[in-house]
Amino acid sequence: MAPAQLGGGAVPIRRVRKAFEQVAEQLRELITSGVLGPGQRLPTEAMLAAEFGVSRATVREALRLLSAQGLVRTAKGTGGGSYVNVPTVAGVSELLSSNLGLMSASAGLRLDDFLEARELIEVPATRLATLRSSPDEVRALRDTVPGDPLSLSVEQQFVHNRDFHFRLVQASGNPLLSIAAQPIFVVLQTHLQRSKLPRSALQAINDEHQEIALAMESGDADAAEEAMRRHLRSLRPGYERTWSGAKR
Repeated sequence: MAPAQLGGGAVPIRRVRKAFEQVAEQLRELITSGVLGPGQRLPTEAMLAAEFGVSRATVREALRLLSAQGLVRTAKGTGGGSYVNVPTVAGVSELLSSNLGLMSASAGLRLDDFLEARELIEVPATRLATLRSSPDEVRALRDTVPGDPLSLSVEQQFVHNRDFHFRLVQASGNPLLSIAAQPIFVVLQTHLQRSKLPRSALQAINDEHQEIALAMESGDADAAEEAMRRHLRSLRPGYERTWSGAKR
């Protein structure tokens, strides 16, 4: 008699997940719900193994998975063990950047997806930053715009470019905007750096940053917002030169 076919019925067949994935999921829920707080030390591997009814090897695999996701960190030596990570904007953004970069390389995300998302985040963030930023924050933003960009190396100019956009979104006062904006920026800047922009284009980017900063300094949220929109759209040709499969 032929074996029964399980996949064609009304009840969907779900993959049975590995034990370490199930342990990791339960620990993840305890962390995200706040039962296990930032900086708190987890029980030992032996204690976790007994609690979940699995081997210590399974617990180690679960902890490695959570570590890769940035949820826990493991320390060795005196005071060693596994601890719930204290999340930071930079840490979360770094994890997202890696995954977004992989998705862009595998054509899971298009250039248009990145540009649209960036505009939806950074343009309103510019308005918020204009309305909310302190004089010190505006001065710090102006400091990222070099007076003579062509005297700098291309690498130095890209550092200024990154700092300008990161500081601007931070000045919006909403850390979630930074978490969303930074990974998108990192992926796009990586592509832009490969495009071998002419010096004139780098000068234009600097001039556009100057225009945005001046509008913010004067408190003109409308002008700052519109200047950011024009700036982001002017960058498209540079991205298109290096983006595999970009829509034209």
